[in-house]
Amino acid sequence: MRILGVASASAALTLGLAGNALACNISEFSAVAKCDGAKGVISVTDKDPTGVPATVTVYLESNGADERLVGSQEVKGSREGVTIDFSEDWKPNATYRIHVKAGKQVDEDIKPNLVTPSEACKSSDTSTPPATPSPSEKPSSPATPSATPESPEPSEAQSTPAASTGDNTPSPAGESNLAETGSSSNTGAIAGIAAALVAAGAGVMFALRRRGASNGR
Repeated sequence: MRILGVASASAALTLGLAGNALACNISEFSAVAKCDGAKGVISVTDKDPTGVPATVTVYLESNGADERLVGSQEVKGSREGVTIDFSEDWKPNATYRIHVKAGKQVDEDIKPNLVTPSEACKSSDTSTPPATPSPSEKPSSPATPSATPESPEPSEAQSTPAASTGDNTPSPAGESNLAETGSSSNTGAIAGIAAALVAAGAGVMFALRRRGASNGR
């Protein structure tokens, strides 16, 4: 009988320890503040292998007291862990109290309280500043033209000399001489000498004729 009693007590103790090991525990809950793009998120993970339904409530703390209720959600954990998210535009270095109630097994806060990162969430969709053009792409200064302007190609009418109309009518002699030699200031003097020579020649001819007539008598 004594041996049977000892065996029964050992079995009860073993079952009790096993039950406590499988029971839901606050250590199986964890929380973290992170970013989902530009929005803040507080994530709570339940790794209770027994899957006891639990209610998670999040509060924003200020000076050691609850300032605002962020939200409350239910979660049923697993050995791998089940995570629930609370949308919260948290500020850097803010403090949050997370309370967990799971049946009659857990009714306490996750310790220590959650403190957010020192940097707020930033939008991942930031605009890219325009690229600075390279020196070769920079516009030329107005005072210095970037390139020498090209001379316009002569048109067909300009490149081909105009054909001569070919007027074959001879010009007067006087006009031809004037066109070829040009006007001269000595023209009057030359004309006077020519007239004198003509007169002298006429005089000589007259004298010769007269002398011949006299000899004939």
